[in-house]
Amino acid sequence: AMLHPRRVRWRDVISTCETAGVNALPIVALIGALMGLILAFQSSASLSRFGADIFVANLLAISITRELGPLVTAILLAGRSGSAFAAEIGAMKNNEEVSALATMGVDPVHFLATPRVLGALIVIPILTAFFIIFALIGGAFVITGLGYPLVTYLARVQSAITLGDAFGGLFKAMVFGLLVAGIGCQRGLAAGPGASAVGSSTTSAVVSGLVLIAVADGFLSVIYYALGI
Repeated sequence: AMLHPRRVRWRDVISTCETAGVNALPIVALIGALMGLILAFQSSASLSRFGADIFVANLLAISITRELGPLVTAILLAGRSGSAFAAEIGAMKNNEEVSALATMGVDPVHFLATPRVLGALIVIPILTAFFIIFALIGGAFVITGLGYPLVTYLARVQSAITLGDAFGGLFKAMVFGLLVAGIGCQRGLAAGPGASAVGSSTTSAVVSGLVLIAVADGFLSVIYYALGI
């Protein structure tokens, strides 16, 4: 696709961006706000014993930007879109549509999988950014409830997050999106005959996606530590 961008079905890519990205914004925003609120509330309960509850802003900003934002967004993508990719392609295979594409000389991977993978790569950094923003908004409610002004919270967040943290988190999200979309399409293309096989491929896509996310997160964390990021 990178070597021959004109061969990509960009209409399908845009459609994937809409279904996997735009339609997922409400649930991503809701989970992000709740995650930020819960994390800030739980950490403030411990830090307040030492009079350091203002550092909740630093903890929240770093953990959400570097780790929880990309990770939770990828898990949502796996459960919502990765399973949908496997179910759609698996149903097409059961209906002999994939075989018809091969008969007409069209590569099923290029026709079905490539637009979905590209769409996921495009939308997951945006979804991750939305998750981080709404998580910080959720944490702001806790900080202001503790008696600190909003300006202090924003200053703490700004001082805690660097460009390396932001780009590192977004790069993680793109790797997770590639894995989730790729395994979803692969499981759909490998689905056997029958409705139960489509269900099994959908389940396998979600489980495999979650495992790959965890493994990739571990590798990237070690690499980031070695590079000092």
